[in-house]
Amino acid sequence: MEAIIELDSIISLTDEQFFLLCQRNRDYKFERNSVGDLVVMSPTGGETSKRNFDIVTQLGIWNKKHKLGVAFDSSGGFKLPLGGDRSPDASWIKQERWDNLTLEERAKFLPLCPDFLMELRSRNDSLSRLQEKMQEYLANGCRLGWLIDPQNKQIEIYRQGKEVEIVKNPATISGEDVLVEFVLDFSEIW
Repeated sequence: MEAIIELDSIISLTDEQFFLLCQRNRDYKFERNSVGDLVVMSPTGGETSKRNFDIVTQLGIWNKKHKLGVAFDSSGGFKLPLGGDRSPDASWIKQERWDNLTLEERAKFLPLCPDFLMELRSRNDSLSRLQEKMQEYLANGCRLGWLIDPQNKQIEIYRQGKEVEIVKNPATISGEDVLVEFVLDFSEIW
């Protein structure tokens, strides 16, 4: 379950204040959209947590094997180039992009958009809000994004410059040319 608070009408948080808010309230997950509205999400239920663990594990195993970049779980934050602070359920950036970050940049929300990311829809998540978030990622430079919807057993594939592709009940899905040789197995997710 998420709640959106229009901060500009209440208070304006600097990037440092927002980072501290997140650090001091670790039982909640906070994001800000591109207009600065605060998005507050409570911890997920067991089923969603289990699915998310499987997604992150599969991405992590691939990443350890291929060593092409750096992978992140849902607790990693990104300061998007066009505004907004987001934390995808799983994400990845090319190694060169990680190497170009300073130690200070690595210690806080990363000042970039992931090359690849996954969002996993929970029972209480609004599909339209997640689709808006996926479009926000694309606008900020994400090359490949997957919106995984267990309720409808489908995945929405977001690519730069292309229409969203919807795949119903896939057994697997490929990371294409962004995550070479990565294949997400849905047997534990559905």
